[in-house]
Amino acid sequence: MRIGIFAAAIAAVLAASAGAAKADELIESYGAYIGQDDLYNSSNERLTQPWQVIRQDRANVHRFGVSQPGDDFDNFFASARNRELAERMIRSGRIDGSAARRLLNGDVQIHVEIWRGGGGDYINISVD
Repeated sequence: MRIGIFAAAIAAVLAASAGAAKADELIESYGAYIGQDDLYNSSNERLTQPWQVIRQDRANVHRFGVSQPGDDFDNFFASARNRELAERMIRSGRIDGSAARRLLNGDVQIHVEIWRGGGGDYINISVD
């Protein structure tokens, strides 16, 4: 009888630790000010999707050296490859409709969280 209780206890501990191992992990978070420069691409075309603005903002900071007060530096989007993944990551993440509209209008401070999950990396965006 004791072996059965012991085995059940071990199984419970293993199940709990397996669940903890699958928990999503915060890779990095940063704040960014979305200014008018972030709303246009290098061809001076107006951007229409939140992921485009995020990608342009991070390219401005990392590639072009253009930033505004409120732009934090991040390591994740220092990589051009990671900036290319922004569309999929935002689609897999969370930004509510009103936050997306405010972001697309610019002149707003945002908070970005970059997460690693079982289904891949994703981004959650909130507007301050």
